[in-house]
Amino acid sequence: MSLFFISDLHLDASRPDCLTAFLKYLGERRHGEDLYILGDLFEVWIGDDHETALSLSVIEALAACPAEIYFMPGNRDFLIGGEFAEATGITLIEEPHVIRINDERVLLLHGDSLCTQDEAYMRIRPMLRDPNFQKQLLMKPTAERLEIAGDAREKSQAHTSTTELDIMDVTPQAVIDALIDNSATTLIHGHTHRPFDHERVLSATTGRRIVLGDWGKLGWHIHLADGALVLDSFSI
Repeated sequence: MSLFFISDLHLDASRPDCLTAFLKYLGERRHGEDLYILGDLFEVWIGDDHETALSLSVIEALAACPAEIYFMPGNRDFLIGGEFAEATGITLIEEPHVIRINDERVLLLHGDSLCTQDEAYMRIRPMLRDPNFQKQLLMKPTAERLEIAGDAREKSQAHTSTTELDIMDVTPQAVIDALIDNSATTLIHGHTHRPFDHERVLSATTGRRIVLGDWGKLGWHIHLADGALVLDSFSI
């Protein structure tokens, strides 16, 4: 079994080095491998019908990748839908999503649902994830969606700059609840941009939470090495 997990690349035309690194990463994947992208592949995604040079290059690379690719939308690219999946050949998955590794149940999340102390964000999250809201948003003209996305981005940056970092991190009890609710003992997620391998989440001896990092000067991924999940970084 060859497994890889990434998240939070935040691909954007203003960061060509990150796009180059991602295309190289896809080029290194092989037939028989499984790659899970756990959200925020793009900095913003306003709909499958909006084509850009960046989106077309990513779609082409994903379609050419011989690995089996699974995609879980994040809070930045929650509008990725069926047209994108068909064009790339990826499989869209919803959270919570559980896979089995060595007979262990491993829970996959983007991670934003765990940040329950960030009350301002948690108030709008159900709306963003609501299919009816997404359908209404996608019916708007592209120019209006771009304007909405730009405004949301500015508000998000302002919120981030004025909110304590601990508030935007996961709530420990939310992690425990997610593991218990899904009968899992390991959790993999991104979103917080705080890469770390946390152990003993459920008790003094059991439970594990592995946090993927965002891609900047370094790229981050989790892979299976000798049957064990390993969090690694690499230079971009």
